Amino acid sequence: MVRDAQAGAQVVVCSTCAPAAGSHGRCGGAALARALRQARAADPALADIAIDDMACLFACARHCAVHIRAPGKIGYVLGGFAPDAAAAEAILRYAAAYLHTSDGVVPYAQWPDGVKGRFIARVPPAGPVPASSTG
Repeated sequence: MVRDAQAGAQVVVCSTCAPAAGSHGRCGGAALARALRQARAADPALADIAIDDMACLFACARHCAVHIRAPGKIGYVLGGFAPDAAAAEAILRYAAAYLHTSDGVVPYAQWPDGVKGRFIARVPPAGPVPASSTG
């Protein structure tokens, strides 16, 4: 069950993603969630990032998917990760930068290399959809 993101950033991990290389036959999503929790535990600066599991984010073509979200901010679904420490570190570094934005938009220059090319969807926050700057 996913808990409400009360404060800070939240990484919701697809807990049912198919087995992936390096997951030793275990669910790739479960292995990624474990790697995320280990990386967060190793760095006190990441303590404000919640990590939760949810069955199926419907991103099966890009397994090992996560949804990064926070109240009042644009959310992002990313996928195609290996369930390992390097992916976990990149996701958490992005989530830390996301945490410090007012709207959820992290400048590209602050994106860790490990998240580039992995974005699947941008999800508007609950409530009115933010105005488009393109018209």
